[in-house]
Amino acid sequence: MANRGVKRVIPAINSQDGAGVKLKRSLGQRQHLRIDPFLMLDMFSSDNPDDYIAGFPPHPHRGFETVTYMLNGQMLHRDHMGNEGLLRSGGVQWMTAGRGVIHEERPQQESGLMRGFQLWVNLPAAEKMKPAAYQNIEPEEVVVIVEPKVQLRIVAGEIEWKGHVYQGPVKGIVTAPLFVDITIAPHESVELNVPSDRDGFIYLFEGQAALLDDQGEQIDTLVYEGASELSKGDLVSIKAGDESARLLLIAARPLNEPVVQYGPFVMNSTAEIEQALNDYRQGVLTE
Repeated sequence: MANRGVKRVIPAINSQDGAGVKLKRSLGQRQHLRIDPFLMLDMFSSDNPDDYIAGFPPHPHRGFETVTYMLNGQMLHRDHMGNEGLLRSGGVQWMTAGRGVIHEERPQQESGLMRGFQLWVNLPAAEKMKPAAYQNIEPEEVVVIVEPKVQLRIVAGEIEWKGHVYQGPVKGIVTAPLFVDITIAPHESVELNVPSDRDGFIYLFEGQAALLDDQGEQIDTLVYEGASELSKGDLVSIKAGDESARLLLIAARPLNEPVVQYGPFVMNSTAEIEQALNDYRQGVLTE
C-alpha cells in the first residue's frame, strides 16, 4: 500500500458563469488544467443574493456529465426531458448530458447562504451520444458515517471503513467515480483507500489539512480553495490542523482520450464539436 501525495495544485480563481453567478473555478479555468476524467470544478459561496440570483438560464450540454452538490441553500432544476426538482442542502444532482440536454438552474439561499459545487465529468467516446439521464439524490439518500472526530458523506463510490464497505447512492457511472465529503476534527486524521486505477484530487474548503505518509509524517499541505491533484498510490491519509477541516475527495478512472471542448460541448474531435453546434442551431441537439 502506498500513500498518495500532492502531484500538482490548481488554485481556484474568481470567475462568473450563467447570468453572472459569481464563483471560484479551479479545474477548467484553462483547458490544460484538468484531471482526467474531470473537466471543471466550480465552488459557489455567497450570502449576497445579487451574486447568484439570476442563476443559469436554459443552456445546452453534450458529451459529459454535470454533478451539482449543495452544501447550503437550494438549486431548482428543469430540463427538456420534463425533469424538475429542488436540490436541497446535502443533496446531489448527477446529470448525464450524453447526446444532448437543455436545462436551467436557479440557486436559492437558505438562512442567508447559498453554497455548493458543480463538477463536470467527461464521458468516453463510446457514450458521448447516449440518451440523456438524470439522477436526483435527496440528502437522506447520501450515505453518512458519523464518528466523534470524523464524518464521511459518500455520494458515489465505495469506502471501506472499520471492516465494513459503504456504497454511495450514485450508480451506473462508467468512470466508477469516488465522491466523498469529509469533515475532520482538529488534529485528527482519517485514512481511506483510493484504488490505484483512479486519478483524482482533494478540494479543501474549510480549515487546514495535510497529507501524511505511511509513518504518519506530513508530506504535503493541502491548499485552501484549490484542487490538489493526487499522486499515484492507493491510500490517502489526511490530518486536520488547528481547526477542523472539511474537504471533497474525488477520483475516477481516467479515459485517456482526446478532449475537444467548445463551451458546453465536450467531444473528441473538432468535427464532432461542429456537429454539436449545427445540431443545436437546428434544434435537434436532444433528438
